[in-house]
Amino acid sequence: MRTDTPQTIYRKDYTPPAYWVDTVEMGFDLDPAETRVATRMTMRRNPDSRARNLLLHGEGLQLAQLRVNGKALGPRAYALGQGTLEIFNPPQNVVLEIETVIKPDQNTSLMGLYVSNGNFFTQCEAEGFRKITYFPDRPDVMARYTVMLRADKERYPVLLSNGNLIDQGDLGDGRHYATWEDPFKKPSYLFALVAGNLVCHEETYRLQSGREVLLQVWVEEGNLDKTQHAMESLKNSIRWDEERFGLELDLDRFMIVAVGDFNMGAMENKGLNIFNTKYVLANPRIATDADFANIESVVGHEYFHNWTGNRVTCRDWFQLSLKEGLTVFRDQEFSADMIGTDTGRAVKRIEDVRVLRQAQFPEDAGPMAHPVRPDSYVEINNFYTVTIYEKGSEVVRMYQTLLGKDGFRKGMDLYFQRHDGQAVTCDDFRAAMADANGRDLTQFELWYSQAGTPRVKVETRYDAIGKQYEMTLSQSCPPTPGEESKQPFHIPVAVGLLDAAGRDIPLRLAASGAGPDAPTTLVLELTRDKQTFVFTHVPERPVPSVLRDFSAPVILDIDYADEELAFLMAHDSDAFNRWEAGQRLAMRRMLALTEQVEADPAALQNLDEPMLVDSFRATLNDEALDPAFRELALTLPSETIIAEQMAVVNPQAIHAVRRALRRLLAQQLRLDWRVAYEGNRDAGPYSPDASAAGRRGLKNLALGYLAELDDTESHLLAQSQYDNANNMTDRMAALAALANGGAPGREDALAGFYDEFKDEALVVDKWFTLQAMARNTDVAAVRALMSHPAFTLKNPNRARSLIFSFCNGNPPQFHATDGSGYGFWAESVIALNRINPQVAARLARSLDRWRKFTPPLRAMMQDALRQVARSGPLSKDVHEVITKSLAE
Repeated sequence: MRTDTPQTIYRKDYTPPAYWVDTVEMGFDLDPAETRVATRMTMRRNPDSRARNLLLHGEGLQLAQLRVNGKALGPRAYALGQGTLEIFNPPQNVVLEIETVIKPDQNTSLMGLYVSNGNFFTQCEAEGFRKITYFPDRPDVMARYTVMLRADKERYPVLLSNGNLIDQGDLGDGRHYATWEDPFKKPSYLFALVAGNLVCHEETYRLQSGREVLLQVWVEEGNLDKTQHAMESLKNSIRWDEERFGLELDLDRFMIVAVGDFNMGAMENKGLNIFNTKYVLANPRIATDADFANIESVVGHEYFHNWTGNRVTCRDWFQLSLKEGLTVFRDQEFSADMIGTDTGRAVKRIEDVRVLRQAQFPEDAGPMAHPVRPDSYVEINNFYTVTIYEKGSEVVRMYQTLLGKDGFRKGMDLYFQRHDGQAVTCDDFRAAMADANGRDLTQFELWYSQAGTPRVKVETRYDAIGKQYEMTLSQSCPPTPGEESKQPFHIPVAVGLLDAAGRDIPLRLAASGAGPDAPTTLVLELTRDKQTFVFTHVPERPVPSVLRDFSAPVILDIDYADEELAFLMAHDSDAFNRWEAGQRLAMRRMLALTEQVEADPAALQNLDEPMLVDSFRATLNDEALDPAFRELALTLPSETIIAEQMAVVNPQAIHAVRRALRRLLAQQLRLDWRVAYEGNRDAGPYSPDASAAGRRGLKNLALGYLAELDDTESHLLAQSQYDNANNMTDRMAALAALANGGAPGREDALAGFYDEFKDEALVVDKWFTLQAMARNTDVAAVRALMSHPAFTLKNPNRARSLIFSFCNGNPPQFHATDGSGYGFWAESVIALNRINPQVAARLARSLDRWRKFTPPLRAMMQDALRQVARSGPLSKDVHEVITKSLAE
C-alpha cells in the first residue's frame, strides 16, 4: 500500500536498459512460510544506454546476499529504495548473484510466487517477477533461463518450470529436485514454476514436420476426468497454427496447469501455461456450452502466444496490444474455423462484437479511455483492458480486411522473419504488414495512438436517370481524456446494396472500371473527414447494407426507416448485418419507450409493437436459419448497451422497458416459443459441438421468454427441464428461469443445486452468479450470500461470481434509488484493496461512468467514489481508477 501519489509512467520516457541479461540460473528451496531464491545472472552493459548504474526491481523481498563477480557488495556499493535495488558503477560484464527470502503463503495478491490449496504457483505478468527476486523486470530484457526446484518430495511430488526437463532426482533428506532449461530467450514476465501434489493427463502429438511432442494437462486429484476437452483444444490449436500460419510448436513438451486461485483467465508462460480452473475443467455434469467454447478459445489464445507474445514479445508495456490484440484476433479466427460453417463464423463474429459494444465502447467513452497503445499509466495491471484486447483485435482484423487473407499472412511471415527472438513495437508490426504488401499504412497508425470510438455517418442519393448511387461517408470522433481533437482514421467500410427482392446488386465504382464479374461486397477506404463513393449500373434505388461483418470498430450513423430495417433483417446476405438490423429495430423502439416511461411511468400499460413482434416471429419460425443465429437475433440488446445510447441514463426505466418488451414478445409469440422449444429438444447424449449447442441455445432462449409469463405452465416447464436435464447448460437455464420468477420450487431448487454441487468450486461459482444477477436479488440478499460458508473474498473467482456479477450484471438492483448498491460497492472495493489490489481495481471500474446517470444517482455514485478515495492507503491499482474517475 502507498500513501503518496503514485508515479505516472510515460511512453515518451522509454530508455533502453543499462544492462542486457544473457543467462539466468535460479535455485528455489520451496517452503510456504519461507522460500529461499538464489539467482545468478550474466550481464553486459548496453552500449546504447547512458546509465552508469544498474537498476533492479524488487517488491516485498528480504535480501540475504548480494555479490558482483564473486565479491560481496558493501553497503556503500548499492542502495535499496522503494521497490528498487541500485548497484553503483558496476563493471562492463557482470555476474550478479542474489539471494532473497519470500513468504508465498502470505501473498494474497496472487502475483509472484504464492500458495493455493497447498501448492506453489506463479504469476509474473506484468510485474510479478520482482516479487521473487531483484531483477531488471521489463519485457525488453530477454534471457535464457535454467531453473532448479527443490522441495519436500511427499508434499510436492511434481516440480515444473519453463522449457524442457533436463535432470531430476532425490536429495537424500526427504526432498527432491528437478532442473528445467528453456532454450529460448524470454522476458521475466514469462517465467513460471509450479510445485505440488498434482496429477497429469498426457498425450504425445505428432507435428506436421514428423516430430513428436509431449502434451500435459496438470490438475489437482479428482479433476482428471475434466481435462479431455482442454487436451483436444490444445491439439486443435497446434494443428490450426501449423495450417493457418505455418507456426510449429518449438519445445519438446507443452504443459497446462490449472489453479483455482488466479487473477486472470490464463497465462502464456513459455511451455508452462498456468490457467484458471474455469478455463480448463469441463465435463457435461459441471460445464455449460459456453464453458466448453471458452475453454477452447482460451487454450487456443495461450498456445498462440507461443509465437505472438513469446517468440516475439513487446518492447515495453505500452505495446501490450502488440501481443494481446494480435493473439485475440488469432483465437477468434481459430474458434470460428473450429465451427467450420459460414453461419457459425457469423455467430462467432456477432458474439465478439457484442462484447466489444458492451464493454469496450463504454470504456472508450469514459474516464479510463486510452489508445490501443497507451501513452501513460500509473499501474500497468489496469491496462489489461478490453481496449488492449478486444479493440486491439479489431485493429488487427482491419489489416486482414484491407490486405486480404493472403496479404495478412504475408505480413505475418515477414513479421516473424524480421523479429523472431526480439522485443518490438506496434509500429514494427504495422511496418511488416505494409512492406509485405506494398501498402502505405502511415495513417493506420492513428488506430494505435488515438483513443475513442469513431462515428461514421452515411448519407445516400440515387440518380434514377443515370442509374448511379452515391454514398457519402463522414467520420468524427468525440474528445477523450487528454485528446480534445482527432485526426481522421483509416477506416475500412464494407458495403453491399440490395434490390427490392432482397438480392445483392453487383457493385461497380465509377472510378474503378470493374468488369462483368463485379463483387457484391466492396471495402471502401474512408481516410478523410468526408468522402463520396459513386456506384454505377444500379438499376433501382437500393437498400444499403453498410459495415458488413463489422469491418471496423465504429459507431454507424445511418438513417434507416423501420421498414428498411425489417427488410434487411429478412433478406441481407451478410449475416452480421441481418442480425444488426434486428438489433437496431429493437434498440430504436426501446429508446423511444424509455423516453416515454421517463415522462409517464404508465406508458407501458398498453404496450403494442406489431412490427417488432412480426419481425421476431418471422425470424423465430424461419427454419432455414441456423438455431444459433436465431438465438442471437431474438435476444434484445442488453441494458448496458441500451444505456450507452442515452445521454442521461435511467437504469430503472431501461429495465422496465426491456422487461416489458420481453413479456410482450412472450405473450404474443407464446405458441411460437413453445414450438421452438419442443423442436430443439435433444434426447440423445450431450455434445458441446456448435450445432447441438445452437439448438440448446434457441431452446433455452424460448424457455427464458416463456418464464417471463411467470405462470403455472412456465413454472412446470422450467421445473421439468431442471429435473430431467442431462447437462449443465440445460440445468442452469432452467434454474435461472425458476430463480427469476415466482415459481413455488425456486428455493428448493437453489438449495438442492448447491447440495449436489457443493464440492465443485466452478459450479458453486455459477450458483452465486445466478443469484447475484436474479432480478429480485437486492443488496441485502447479496450480503446474506457473502455470509455463506462457501463464499470468500480471497478467491478471485468467488469474488467475481457474486460481487462483480451483482455490480455489473444486475443494473436495476445495483442502481437502486436508495444508493444501497453504491455503498455496498464502496465497502467491497475497500475490502478487496487490502487483499488483492488487481481484483479491487477491476471492481472499481463499475462506477467510472457515474457522470452519465441521472442527477440523484450521479450524486450518490460520486459520494461512493469519494468514500473509497478517503478510506486510507490505496494500492496503485485502485488509486489510479478512483482518481481518474473523480477527475474534473
